[in-house]
Amino acid sequence: MSERTAGERTAGERTAGETTAGGTTAGGTTAGEQVTTGRAVGGRTPSAMSGLTDALRRVQVGNVGLLIVLALLIVVGTLTSDTFMTTSNLRNILVSSSVIGVVTVGATFVIIGGGIDLSVGAIVALASVWATTLQTQSYGPAVMVLCALLVGAGAGLVNGVLIAYGRLVPFIVTLSMLVGARGLAARMAQNRTQLVNQEPIKNLATTDVVGVPLLVVVLALVGLVGWLLLNRTTFGRRVFAIGGNAEAARLAGIDVRRITLWLYVLSGACCGIAAVMIMARTTTGSSTHGQLYELDAIAAAIIGGTLLSGGRGTVVGALIGVLVFTMITNIFILNNLSTDVQNIAKGAIIVAAALLQRRSARGRPG
Repeated sequence: MSERTAGERTAGERTAGETTAGGTTAGGTTAGEQVTTGRAVGGRTPSAMSGLTDALRRVQVGNVGLLIVLALLIVVGTLTSDTFMTTSNLRNILVSSSVIGVVTVGATFVIIGGGIDLSVGAIVALASVWATTLQTQSYGPAVMVLCALLVGAGAGLVNGVLIAYGRLVPFIVTLSMLVGARGLAARMAQNRTQLVNQEPIKNLATTDVVGVPLLVVVLALVGLVGWLLLNRTTFGRRVFAIGGNAEAARLAGIDVRRITLWLYVLSGACCGIAAVMIMARTTTGSSTHGQLYELDAIAAAIIGGTLLSGGRGTVVGALIGVLVFTMITNIFILNNLSTDVQNIAKGAIIVAAALLQRRSARGRPG
C-alpha cells in the first residue's frame, strides 16, 4: 500500500481534506473542491490568489482580442457597404444574434463541463413545433412559453440522464437526440409550418425596451444569469472542476453525475427560450427551425475562448463570438456573397481558433 503523504501526491490526487486552507484555484474551485492537474512543487500548491489573477488576465486578454476583431469587422463593413452602419442594420445584427446567443450560453456551460451538445438546433425546432400546436395555443401565450421551456428542459434531461447515469458518450447521445427530436417535430407538424396566432407572442419581436429590441434584452438577461451562475456560484466552480478533471473532481467530493445532468438540462432550457424567440421572429413553429445551430453555438464558444476539452471558457467571450459570426454573415449578405462563401469563411475561422487554442495550451506550464 502506498505510504505517500499529502505533500507528495499530485494535485489531482488530493482529497477535500488536503486542500490549502481557504484557497481558490484558477478554475474557480474553493477549498474542499480544489482540483488541478499540475504537480505541486515541493509539496505545496501555487498561490491561489496568483492563480486566480492569471486566469482573469487570460480571460481579459482573450476578450480584448475579440473586441479588436469586432472593430476590424466594423471597419470592413463600413468600407464595403454604405448601409452597414445604419441604425436598421445594426439593429438587425443584434436581433439576429439574440436567438443563437441564448443557445450558445447553454452550449458553453456544457462544453466547459467537458461535454458536447449536438442536439440544440433540433431541440429548438421540437420546442417551437410543440408550443405552436393548435391545442397548446388555445390555452394562451403563457402556456405556449411554458410548453417551450418544458420541452427544451425535458429533452436536455433525457440527454443528461443517458450521459451522466447511463454512461453513454455525449457525442452519440446528443447526435441521436438531434435526429430523433427533428424527426418528432416533423411528425407532429406533419411536415407543415405551423402559424402562431397569439398576438402577445408575435409582439415579442417588435417590442422595444428603452429603444432596445426586447429579444436583445432577453439575450442580455440570459447572458447575465449565465455569467453569475458560472462565476459567482458553487455550481459554476464545480463545472470548471469537472471539465478540468472529472475523476479528480469526484475524489474531491463533487457529485459529477448530478452536475453533468444539470448542465444538459440548462442547455435544453436555453433552447426552449430560443424557441420562443424564434417563434416571435418568424411567427411560426417549424421542424426546420434551428438548422446548424449546434455548429454555430460550438463555433461561437470556441471563438470566445472555450476549450473543447473543457475546464475553461467564459459566457462573455462566447457572446462576443456570436457577434463576430453574425457580423461576418451580415457583411457577406450586404455584399451579395453566396452562402457557400460564408460557410467557407466560418470553417476557416473555426480552424484558426482551434489552432490558437492549441498554441495557447502548449504555452501554458503543465
